[in-house]
Amino acid sequence: MLLLTDRPIVLDELLAAVADPAAGAVVVFIGMTRNHNEGRQVEGLEYEAYPAMAVSELEKITTEARARWPIARVAVAHRTGRVPIGMASVVIAVSSAHRAEAFTAARFVIDRLKETVPIWKKEYFSGGAVWIGDQSCQSGTWQEPGAERASDPGTGAALERDGAAAPAGTAAGLARS
Repeated sequence: MLLLTDRPIVLDELLAAVADPAAGAVVVFIGMTRNHNEGRQVEGLEYEAYPAMAVSELEKITTEARARWPIARVAVAHRTGRVPIGMASVVIAVSSAHRAEAFTAARFVIDRLKETVPIWKKEYFSGGAVWIGDQSCQSGTWQEPGAERASDPGTGAALERDGAAAPAGTAAGLARS
């Protein structure tokens, strides 16, 4: 299940999507809109996406996760549009026979999503708004937590992105399972 939606994410739908009788573990990551960032009082977030490319990138990420770890199923849902404080912006669910693989695969999926999927975040705060994020529609190399960041052999530039990309499309609901 891969879902972009302008409606609240329903956790039970993701849990049902990763249900598997061979799975002894289900790990769920929920990214929430928090009320602060970099010393500012956040009032809410807004997400825009390039839906066709976002789903294509999510398919690549989940396919790679399945190839790297013995996971049963994976589901990803990401909001578009306005997301108020305390609401889920992104939910990732992974099932596997054992917890270690589910935890590692879930972390991989969220890290790669943040790096490569064309979804942009605008943060609203008292006195203004700013686009935030590191997605640049370029592939990087995911590394285990704590490992040094790799650099692009052609330019020597760090693969970790900084700055924000301008939105390339409009937010739209799109479901894919």
